[in-house]
Amino acid sequence: QVHLVESGGASVQAGGSLRLSCAASGARDGSYCLGWFRQAPGKEREGVAYIGTDNNPMYTDSVKGRFTIARDNAKNTLYLQMNSLKPEDTAMYYCAAHGGRRSCADENAYTDWGLGTQVTVSS
Repeated sequence: QVHLVESGGASVQAGGSLRLSCAASGARDGSYCLGWFRQAPGKEREGVAYIGTDNNPMYTDSVKGRFTIARDNAKNTLYLQMNSLKPEDTAMYYCAAHGGRRSCADENAYTDWGLGTQVTVSS
């Protein structure tokens, strides 16, 4: 089981930037998928970005060109660089991990979750 702790959430103006971090511990090795998810009040959780051990990133359409996911295996840390933020990006952001054979983009495969960090974007 992977223990995950997010940080970096804040309140920013539209057009601003934030970098979220997720510290991971407890994994036997680095061979697991990592993803960022978000949930806004009254809405379902949605996947934002995913990255596997091949460092090939995948993004949901609404954040392509604005968000960048990256992992530093030496530091056991996952990042989400968020630029050109919009009010609709406001949500609680969670990082998650899974070590199975299912695709990193398979949201239902994720088994380990952090407690989240709040991002609020004002217009």
